[in-house]
Amino acid sequence: MPFLPRRPEQLLPYAALVEWTGARRLWQGQAMLVEPFQGFASAAGAGFRVPTGLGVTLMPLRHPYEAAHQVRSLALATGEPVVAGFGPGGRSFQSSLMGAPYRSPLTAVREYLAIVRGLLDEAQVEVRGEYFTCHARMGPAIAPPIELGLGVLRPGMARLAGEIADVAITWLTPASYLENAVLPALREGAAACARAAPRLSAIVPVALDRPDRAPADMVIASNAAHMQAPHYIDMLKRAGIDITGLDPSAAARRIIDGGAFVHGNIDEVVSGLSEYRKAGVGEIILNLTGVCNAYGPKAALRDLKTILGALI
Repeated sequence: MPFLPRRPEQLLPYAALVEWTGARRLWQGQAMLVEPFQGFASAAGAGFRVPTGLGVTLMPLRHPYEAAHQVRSLALATGEPVVAGFGPGGRSFQSSLMGAPYRSPLTAVREYLAIVRGLLDEAQVEVRGEYFTCHARMGPAIAPPIELGLGVLRPGMARLAGEIADVAITWLTPASYLENAVLPALREGAAACARAAPRLSAIVPVALDRPDRAPADMVIASNAAHMQAPHYIDMLKRAGIDITGLDPSAAARRIIDGGAFVHGNIDEVVSGLSEYRKAGVGEIILNLTGVCNAYGPKAALRDLKTILGALI
């Protein structure tokens, strides 16, 4: 979803693309208008029952029991697999809801996912952690497959995802950085627990070059907040894209040049996306937010159809 829906029916054209093309799954990040769980369930009620991905929902908004309940409810409502991605959010967001940020985001995430997984496995969960407590069990239900994901930007969270997640979900991460930093950390975490490494699902900002468009405007339109967030600035710097102290336009151009935002004609876009496959990404998530915010939802849908047609 390239925008935050204000009405559930706004999801339907995108759900239709998943149903009628070779696209695999409809994804949405955290939304503060129509909640993704409810939006996806509404689309299913309108007849578009498609696999869904949450990339990612923010932990401070809900207790892990409520998270497990929402995830399983979505799987039951759609009758399709769900990838449930979670993340701690930025420190300022944590403080605004909890009074203070997580002292250790990795510890908070480990506790959260352990509770959610235990509940979805219908086990009796007995966790009294530093951040989350749960002494409960969810009743039995036969639901479609649910995979648990973590939002991953840097090697520390990637190692944790390797230990406990089914899917690692990234945003604004160049293919080379995924190959050289994130995937090795995923494999390291998985090896420490003698398990297979989780699938890597990359949310890739993308836009087609058209005569009436300014590429830097689309980067800013989709990632202005990320370009100011310390954890994204640090990740980009690790990826060789140092935007420290740059004005937004210069930072946006550097992000394009560094491959974090895929842009060009259709052949260049297909080539740029293929770099993610070569790097070991198992699922590429096409993010047209920049096109939508700068030029409208019809332009985003047109680009999406063109890209899907070339890829599939």
